[in-house]
Amino acid sequence: MAATQAELSKTAGKPIHCRDMDTVLFLYVDRRIAYVLQAKVESLRNVEMGDLSPTLVPLVIVSLELACGVTLAAVARKAGEPLVIEEVIVAPPKSCEVRIKIICTSLCHSDVTFWKLKDFPGCFPRIMGHEAFRIVESVGENVQELKEGDSVIPIFLPDCTECIDCTSKKSNSCSQFQFKISPWMLRDGTSRFTTIDGETLYHFLSVSSFAEYTVVDIANVTKIDPRVPPNRACLFSCGVSTGVGAALKTASVEQGSTVVIFGLGGIGLAVAEGARICGASRIIGVDINTDKFEIGKQFGVTDFVNSNSYGDKPISQVINEMTNGGADYCFECVGMGTLVQEAYACCRKGWGKTIVVGVDKPGAMLTFKSFDILHLGKTIMGSLFGGLKPKSDIPLLVKRYLDKELELDKFVTHEVSFQDINKAFGLLVEGKSLRCVIWMDK
Repeated sequence: MAATQAELSKTAGKPIHCRDMDTVLFLYVDRRIAYVLQAKVESLRNVEMGDLSPTLVPLVIVSLELACGVTLAAVARKAGEPLVIEEVIVAPPKSCEVRIKIICTSLCHSDVTFWKLKDFPGCFPRIMGHEAFRIVESVGENVQELKEGDSVIPIFLPDCTECIDCTSKKSNSCSQFQFKISPWMLRDGTSRFTTIDGETLYHFLSVSSFAEYTVVDIANVTKIDPRVPPNRACLFSCGVSTGVGAALKTASVEQGSTVVIFGLGGIGLAVAEGARICGASRIIGVDINTDKFEIGKQFGVTDFVNSNSYGDKPISQVINEMTNGGADYCFECVGMGTLVQEAYACCRKGWGKTIVVGVDKPGAMLTFKSFDILHLGKTIMGSLFGGLKPKSDIPLLVKRYLDKELELDKFVTHEVSFQDINKAFGLLVEGKSLRCVIWMDK
């Protein structure tokens, strides 16, 4: 039975004692909602409800959970092992931080890559996840641009909007907060997550979206038009933006040009989508999975090359023969040094561009001949997050989506509940999923 207004009103100001602690909590009642004030408890197990009406207890528990920061999270405890859903504590936001409620999150290959890493920058226990849509639940001090209730997406790449790089159109690499794969918060090098027993949990890519609530620095948060559905908005956090941005912004693909994409995973297909929007006349996909050709056609791929079908013949030679001397733009979207060199070898001399989008293993090296660099006139460039500036460029991509120019529906192949998050990992590892959206409340 629900609590009546009269019952709630009688309870206003009634103390709730915490065992073994000096803190006393007080209930404040307004609009049939019980809020807990002066909450400093560390665990709900310390709370004693006393003689509160049973109908009030659920309201008090919800209020205490928010005050204490108790939330559910999918914790990666060991490399490559299934995530464990457990109660954790997420601290309130500090200065220049916001605490946000996750509505849905999606699984990216980067999550899988670092989930498998046994050595640093892999570290455990950790809350993974970095593609998400969420609502601002509370803000810390010195937060001006965001307020409670704002629709936002987290982005692993910081954008302080103030440094020489963030104010320049030439860079998306913030010099105040340089991107690094750190297990800590951006400014003070500590964690906002602990277990109920006080064990520290590590952050991932400044986001950690595999939790009902998380804390993110304002440099890693971008407001988004609330008209975008949550299960599409989360795609802007990483993969889709990276691929589309690599074509639109980093490479500036020209209409009528020829594009080659090495790797037709989620990011490679996003590059194809970007090249399609730019008006490329020929988009050649290179992959070892022949099923990717039919999928790629939805994204504008016109030709397919199975790199396992040519024996010892270099795939760059195959592409050069197909394109009469090389492609205008070659994108490496797998994260393998050998493929970067193949891509460079089949981009056209004089003006060809090779764009590195895939994330290789730490310490991986590339080797090029000095003679080729000088005489062939080719360009090779990196494209972190597609060269996009999160706070200014993402709204432009969102507009393209709302104008039905950028098509997002075809990226989402599966949707699961938070309880089935390990199923999402299985689908991606087995190559059965492009993007799997994970709903927190379904």
